[in-house]
Amino acid sequence: MSWKLFELLIQASFSTILISVISISLGLAIGMIVSAVTLSPSPALSIPGRTFVSFFRGAPLLVQLLLIYNLLPALGLNVPSIVAAITGLTLCTAAYQAENLRGGFQSVPRGLLEAADMAGLSPMQQFWRIRAPIAFRLAFPSLVNEAIMILKASSLVSVVGIVELTRMAQDLAASTYRPIELFAAAGLLYLIINWLIAYGGSLFERSFRWGRP
Repeated sequence: MSWKLFELLIQASFSTILISVISISLGLAIGMIVSAVTLSPSPALSIPGRTFVSFFRGAPLLVQLLLIYNLLPALGLNVPSIVAAITGLTLCTAAYQAENLRGGFQSVPRGLLEAADMAGLSPMQQFWRIRAPIAFRLAFPSLVNEAIMILKASSLVSVVGIVELTRMAQDLAASTYRPIELFAAAGLLYLIINWLIAYGGSLFERSFRWGRP
Protein backbone atom coordinates (compact mmCIF):
# COMPACT_ATOMS: atom_id res chain seq x y z
CA MET A 1 0.00 0.00 0.00
CA SER A 2 1.35 3.43 -0.95
CA TRP A 3 2.08 6.14 1.56
CA LYS A 4 -0.54 8.35 -0.14
CA LEU A 5 -3.32 5.91 0.74
CA PHE A 6 -2.06 5.58 4.30
CA GLU A 7 -1.90 9.37 4.57
CA LEU A 8 -5.58 9.59 3.59
CA LEU A 9 -6.42 7.10 6.33
CA ILE A 10 -4.46 9.16 8.86
CA GLN A 11 -6.35 12.30 7.83
CA ALA A 12 -9.66 10.46 8.22
CA SER A 13 -8.59 9.24 11.64
CA PHE A 14 -8.51 12.86 12.82
CA SER A 15 -12.22 13.10 11.99
CA THR A 16 -12.78 9.94 14.04
CA ILE A 17 -10.85 11.41 16.97
CA LEU A 18 -12.61 14.78 16.77
CA ILE A 19 -16.10 13.28 16.66
CA SER A 20 -15.25 10.89 19.51
CA VAL A 21 -13.69 13.54 21.77
CA ILE A 22 -16.63 15.92 21.38
CA SER A 23 -19.16 13.13 21.94
CA ILE A 24 -17.36 11.71 24.98
CA SER A 25 -16.92 15.15 26.57
CA LEU A 26 -20.55 16.16 26.07
CA GLY A 27 -21.67 12.67 27.11
CA LEU A 28 -19.73 12.93 30.36
CA ALA A 29 -21.40 16.24 31.23
CA ILE A 30 -24.86 14.87 30.42
CA GLY A 31 -24.08 11.56 32.11
CA MET A 32 -23.11 13.33 35.33
CA ILE A 33 -26.48 15.08 35.42
CA VAL A 34 -28.45 11.96 34.45
CA SER A 35 -26.70 9.83 37.07
CA ALA A 36 -27.55 12.35 39.77
CA VAL A 37 -31.15 12.50 38.55
CA THR A 38 -31.58 8.71 38.61
CA LEU A 39 -30.49 8.70 42.26
CA SER A 40 -33.02 11.36 43.20
CA PRO A 41 -35.68 10.27 45.71
CA SER A 42 -38.25 12.13 43.61
CA PRO A 43 -39.96 9.89 41.01
CA ALA A 44 -40.52 12.99 38.86
CA LEU A 45 -36.73 13.11 38.36
CA SER A 46 -35.61 9.51 38.71
CA ILE A 47 -38.15 7.97 36.29
CA PRO A 48 -37.20 10.20 33.30
CA GLY A 49 -33.54 9.59 34.12
CA ARG A 50 -33.95 5.82 34.17
CA THR A 51 -36.05 5.97 30.99
CA PHE A 52 -33.28 7.91 29.23
CA VAL A 53 -30.67 5.36 30.31
CA SER A 54 -32.84 2.38 29.37
CA PHE A 55 -33.62 3.69 25.89
CA PHE A 56 -30.13 4.75 24.85
CA ARG A 57 -28.54 1.61 26.31
CA GLY A 58 -31.21 -0.68 24.93
CA ALA A 59 -31.57 0.56 21.34
CA PRO A 60 -28.73 -0.22 18.91
CA LEU A 61 -26.51 2.77 18.20
CA LEU A 62 -27.07 2.38 14.47
CA VAL A 63 -30.83 2.74 14.98
CA GLN A 64 -30.28 5.79 17.18
CA LEU A 65 -28.09 7.48 14.57
CA LEU A 66 -30.60 6.88 11.79
CA LEU A 67 -33.47 8.02 14.00
CA ILE A 68 -31.77 11.27 14.98
CA TYR A 69 -30.55 11.89 11.42
CA ASN A 70 -34.13 11.67 10.11
CA LEU A 71 -35.86 13.19 13.14
CA LEU A 72 -33.99 16.49 13.25
CA PRO A 73 -35.09 17.61 9.73
CA ALA A 74 -38.65 16.49 10.54
CA LEU A 75 -38.53 18.90 13.49
CA GLY A 76 -37.39 21.71 11.21
CA LEU A 77 -33.75 21.51 12.30
CA ASN A 78 -31.70 21.38 9.12
CA VAL A 79 -28.31 20.73 10.66
CA PRO A 80 -25.16 19.23 9.09
CA SER A 81 -24.77 15.46 9.20
CA ILE A 82 -21.89 15.75 11.64
CA VAL A 83 -24.23 17.37 14.18
CA ALA A 84 -26.61 14.43 13.94
CA ALA A 85 -23.68 12.03 14.26
CA ILE A 86 -22.28 13.76 17.35
CA THR A 87 -25.75 14.02 18.88
CA GLY A 88 -26.33 10.29 18.47
CA LEU A 89 -22.96 9.31 19.90
CA THR A 90 -23.29 11.82 22.74
CA LEU A 91 -26.68 10.57 23.91
CA CYS A 92 -25.60 6.95 23.66
CA THR A 93 -22.38 7.40 25.63
CA ALA A 94 -24.18 9.66 28.13
CA ALA A 95 -26.45 6.75 29.07
CA TYR A 96 -23.53 4.39 29.63
CA GLN A 97 -21.46 6.99 31.46
CA ALA A 98 -24.46 7.80 33.66
CA GLU A 99 -24.60 4.17 34.80
CA ASN A 100 -20.86 4.12 35.44
CA LEU A 101 -21.08 7.32 37.46
CA ARG A 102 -24.15 6.10 39.33
CA GLY A 103 -22.07 3.24 40.66
CA GLY A 104 -19.44 5.76 41.69
CA PHE A 105 -22.00 7.95 43.48
CA GLN A 106 -23.36 4.97 45.36
CA SER A 107 -19.85 4.07 46.51
CA VAL A 108 -19.12 7.46 48.11
CA PRO A 109 -18.46 6.80 51.82
CA ARG A 110 -21.45 7.85 53.86
CA GLY A 111 -19.18 9.21 56.57
CA LEU A 112 -17.94 11.92 54.21
CA LEU A 113 -21.48 13.08 53.51
CA GLU A 114 -22.31 13.11 57.21
CA ALA A 115 -19.19 15.18 57.85
CA ALA A 116 -20.24 17.56 55.09
CA ASP A 117 -23.65 17.95 56.72
CA MET A 118 -21.99 18.75 60.02
CA ALA A 119 -19.78 21.30 58.26
CA GLY A 120 -22.89 23.05 56.94
CA LEU A 121 -22.39 22.35 53.24
CA SER A 122 -25.52 22.63 51.12
CA PRO A 123 -26.61 19.63 49.00
CA MET A 124 -25.30 21.37 45.87
CA GLN A 125 -21.94 22.06 47.51
CA GLN A 126 -21.75 18.46 48.65
CA PHE A 127 -22.46 17.30 45.12
CA TRP A 128 -19.79 19.35 43.35
CA ARG A 129 -17.13 19.36 46.07
CA ILE A 130 -17.42 15.83 47.45
CA ARG A 131 -19.76 13.44 45.63
CA ALA A 132 -18.94 14.29 42.01
CA PRO A 133 -15.12 14.24 42.34
CA ILE A 134 -15.13 10.96 44.29
CA ALA A 135 -17.66 9.34 41.97
CA PHE A 136 -15.60 10.40 38.95
CA ARG A 137 -12.44 8.93 40.45
CA LEU A 138 -14.13 5.64 41.33
CA ALA A 139 -15.78 5.34 37.91
CA PHE A 140 -12.74 6.50 35.94
CA PRO A 141 -11.56 3.06 34.69
CA SER A 142 -15.07 2.34 33.39
CA LEU A 143 -15.20 5.76 31.76
CA VAL A 144 -11.92 5.07 29.93
CA ASN A 145 -13.34 1.78 28.66
CA GLU A 146 -16.44 3.63 27.49
CA ALA A 147 -14.27 6.17 25.65
CA ILE A 148 -12.56 3.32 23.78
CA MET A 149 -15.92 1.75 22.95
CA ILE A 150 -17.29 5.03 21.59
CA LEU A 151 -14.21 5.61 19.46
CA LYS A 152 -14.72 2.19 17.86
CA ALA A 153 -18.48 2.76 17.58
CA SER A 154 -17.82 6.05 15.78
CA SER A 155 -17.30 3.94 12.65
CA LEU A 156 -21.11 3.74 12.46
CA VAL A 157 -21.47 7.47 11.72
CA SER A 158 -20.65 6.69 8.10
CA VAL A 159 -24.33 5.73 7.69
CA VAL A 160 -25.25 9.42 7.98
CA GLY A 161 -22.66 10.53 5.44
CA ILE A 162 -19.62 11.21 7.62
CA VAL A 163 -16.26 10.26 6.11
CA GLU A 164 -14.26 8.95 9.05
CA LEU A 165 -11.60 6.26 9.24
CA THR A 166 -13.75 3.24 8.41
CA ARG A 167 -15.64 5.02 5.63
CA MET A 168 -12.38 6.22 4.09
CA ALA A 169 -11.01 2.67 4.15
CA GLN A 170 -14.19 1.44 2.46
CA ASP A 171 -14.03 4.11 -0.24
CA LEU A 172 -10.35 3.50 -0.93
CA ALA A 173 -10.84 -0.27 -0.99
CA ALA A 174 -13.64 0.12 -3.54
CA SER A 175 -11.49 2.29 -5.82
CA THR A 176 -8.15 0.47 -5.49
CA TYR A 177 -9.34 -3.13 -5.01
CA ARG A 178 -6.94 -3.56 -2.09
CA PRO A 179 -9.31 -4.17 0.82
CA ILE A 180 -7.02 -6.37 2.94
CA GLU A 181 -4.21 -3.82 3.11
CA LEU A 182 -6.52 -0.87 3.67
CA PHE A 183 -8.67 -2.45 6.38
CA ALA A 184 -5.55 -3.82 8.07
CA ALA A 185 -4.08 -0.30 8.07
CA ALA A 186 -7.34 1.13 9.43
CA GLY A 187 -7.35 -1.52 12.16
CA LEU A 188 -3.77 -0.58 13.06
CA LEU A 189 -4.73 3.10 13.38
CA TYR A 190 -7.68 2.21 15.62
CA LEU A 191 -5.34 0.08 17.72
CA ILE A 192 -2.85 2.94 18.11
CA ILE A 193 -5.52 5.47 19.04
CA ASN A 194 -7.12 3.13 21.57
CA TRP A 195 -3.74 2.30 23.08
CA LEU A 196 -3.06 6.01 23.53
CA ILE A 197 -6.43 6.43 25.26
CA ALA A 198 -5.77 3.49 27.57
CA TYR A 199 -2.22 4.65 28.33
CA GLY A 200 -3.31 8.24 28.94
CA GLY A 201 -6.11 6.98 31.17
CA SER A 202 -3.69 4.89 33.23
CA LEU A 203 -1.40 7.89 33.72
CA PHE A 204 -4.33 10.07 34.73
CA GLU A 205 -5.58 7.40 37.12
CA ARG A 206 -2.19 7.24 38.82
CA SER A 207 -2.42 10.96 39.52
CA PHE A 208 -5.49 10.24 41.64
CA ARG A 209 -3.41 8.01 43.88
CA TRP A 210 -0.49 10.31 44.56
CA GLY A 211 -1.47 10.69 48.20
CA ARG A 212 -2.28 7.03 48.79
CA PRO A 213 0.08 4.46 50.25
